[in-house]
Amino acid sequence: MHTDTVVELLAVIDTDDGSPRRADWAERDRALVLTSLLAGLRADELLRANVGDIRTTDEGGVIHVRGKGGKDRRIPVEQKLIEVLDSYLDSRAVRFPGGMKRRPTAGGLAAWAATAPLFVGSDGERITRGTLQYRVLRAFRKAGLDGQRARGALVHGLRHTYATELANADVSVYTLMKLLGHESTTTSQRYVSGAGTENRAAAAQNPLYELIERPTSNK
Repeated sequence: MHTDTVVELLAVIDTDDGSPRRADWAERDRALVLTSLLAGLRADELLRANVGDIRTTDEGGVIHVRGKGGKDRRIPVEQKLIEVLDSYLDSRAVRFPGGMKRRPTAGGLAAWAATAPLFVGSDGERITRGTLQYRVLRAFRKAGLDGQRARGALVHGLRHTYATELANADVSVYTLMKLLGHESTTTSQRYVSGAGTENRAAAAQNPLYELIERPTSNK
């Protein structure tokens, strides 16, 4: 997926801001797409993620991913993605205030219980696979880009873009294996064009971070 395609996807998602349709939720859909693009999560990993799986740090944050085959991994992310997630969770607090901590002292991630699902549907319950894939598909179709994705590739296509961008930034195959949660370097090898160093430094090289503008205030 080219950078221009990602820009168009995010732009069309943002047009849902203020939509009267409850199913349209720009902040949530933007957070879903960017979490897959900037952390490389699989669809199942997005579905299983809880708010408490994200720990903030001075440099941004770390996502604890409960991965395929029970193999956990920790993905470093930059502050820009944390801000996108905070903006989404603030919008969720307006829609579903009952799911927050009883007396939240702050907004964003801090306002929610650790066991609360990270992503929810329009009913406030943990998002389903069907809703997740449909929201990505809808963005492609609305942007007129459905023909630019591989057949059947929705969330997986976003994850593939994450891997490709890091490989183009000369991240080592071993580091890429750890970030993607692959069982061996064989699967990761096809993405890699050079060598890299530490996980955070590698993840921070993802040029897709440049596509995130500072989140706007909720309406």
